Amino acid sequence: MHVVVNAAESVDGKISTREREQLRISGPEDFARVDRLRASVDAVMVGVETVRSDDPSLTLDDESLVATRTADGKSPHPARVVADSRGRTPPEARVLDDTAETYILTSEATTDEYRRSLEEGDATPIVAGSDRVDLGAAFEALAAHGIESIMVEGGGELIFSLFAADLVDELRVYVGSMIVGGRGAPTLADGDGFVGAFPDLSLESVERLDDGVLLEYDVTDADRGD
Repeated sequence: MHVVVNAAESVDGKISTREREQLRISGPEDFARVDRLRASVDAVMVGVETVRSDDPSLTLDDESLVATRTADGKSPHPARVVADSRGRTPPEARVLDDTAETYILTSEATTDEYRRSLEEGDATPIVAGSDRVDLGAAFEALAAHGIESIMVEGGGELIFSLFAADLVDELRVYVGSMIVGGRGAPTLADGDGFVGAFPDLSLESVERLDDGVLLEYDVTDADRGD
């Protein structure tokens, strides 16, 4: 599984306000880049908090990209993947519509009723882990469904968990020209944080887009410390 984390953050490293409000950090050039990146992968992934706060569709905006995927024999839109350990995805969430295939990664802590409700709504539940989603096992299950590449769009808890599990291959960060502040505002990688061994990044490129900078990194394998 090839995993690309893509995110936009402020100069001070925030991805939203302390009230978890969605921010417009980048502009049209970066939006187009993100759409092209989405079109290049098999699936787009977010955590359940992102679904609950932003209600994203995770589908392509550019119809020419949809046409290109279709001409290549792929689905019009990449699949959508939500990490949801406790079954908190709202039934009216846009990721549960029939625009694209959707997988909900969940744990044994959810009920059979919840999983059946997903199946009845045309989503595929994947159970991996007893109390929280075991991301490694869940990705193996996704691979069995033909998904070989994933773009992860957030939020910070999910991104941290993926780094902690050594599952990230690339990191692409757009840094917008704004300050958000707030000790409680989410960052690119929240969770418990690393205090021993840190993810090893290799800077591959720097590009100015809109009024900000796109940083692209390769991620090398490293043991993670607590």
